[in-house]
Amino acid sequence: MTKIKETSTHSANKKVLADECPEVYASNIIGGQWSLAICCYLINGKLRFGELKKKLPNITERMLTLQLRKLEEDKIITRTVYAEVPPRVEYELTPIGYKLQSIIEELEKWGKEHQEINKSN
Repeated sequence: MTKIKETSTHSANKKVLADECPEVYASNIIGGQWSLAICCYLINGKLRFGELKKKLPNITERMLTLQLRKLEEDKIITRTVYAEVPPRVEYELTPIGYKLQSIIEELEKWGKEHQEINKSN
């Protein structure tokens, strides 16, 4: 993931939209294809990096690491490192992250309904 220049028009437009519209703000946090998928898997509880990688076989380790860092920075997930050899790291949704559950369930229902509409056309 490359950083967008803070001074770019794109960055300015994105910030203005997010400031004016909470839905856009939320979408900017969980709107990426990997972020939402990671949250979907973590709804069921803690997972280790390797477990997430197995559930998302098409994501690269680098991209998974970047997405996890971003979700942690946005306070959607927590990362717990255990002092073991080899080190054990677990990821879990934060309380605000767990509040995504009903939203994710609604998105799932909407997605299935939309897929059915598209199949019938």
